[in-house]
Amino acid sequence: MTALRDRISAALAPFVQVRSPGAADNGDGSFGFDYGAVPFALQVVTLTEGLDVVSLTGVLAWDLPLGDEVRTRVASAAEALQFGSIHLIERETVADVIVRYSFPATGLEDTPLTTMLLLVLDGIAEARETVAGASAPEGDA
Repeated sequence: MTALRDRISAALAPFVQVRSPGAADNGDGSFGFDYGAVPFALQVVTLTEGLDVVSLTGVLAWDLPLGDEVRTRVASAAEALQFGSIHLIERETVADVIVRYSFPATGLEDTPLTTMLLLVLDGIAEARETVAGASAPEGDA
């Protein structure tokens, strides 16, 4: 599991600044990075011997004013996203939007692994643009 996590970190290094777990690490082996204005957490989980799964969680937006326009943008982004699922978390008058995606990575060589990761990250970055909308103030998502 650690070897795969290290390979992924090295594969992403030319494209993102990887934030390694620090003193606050809870021992889950995850690390963070930003891609296309989306903050991500990535974790590698061994489901069973020989089956390692990569789990990505990203924040597309937070504290968006809740309303039909936001719900429509989130639905549009969810329909267009090829890899992952988008979740709207409603809280009274505002909402947060996260994306999750997991895939088995055991057996993937470095080039296919990097390609897969970049395909997923590019799609999520596009989804963020849709969710944030043209009217989102700078820094609000």
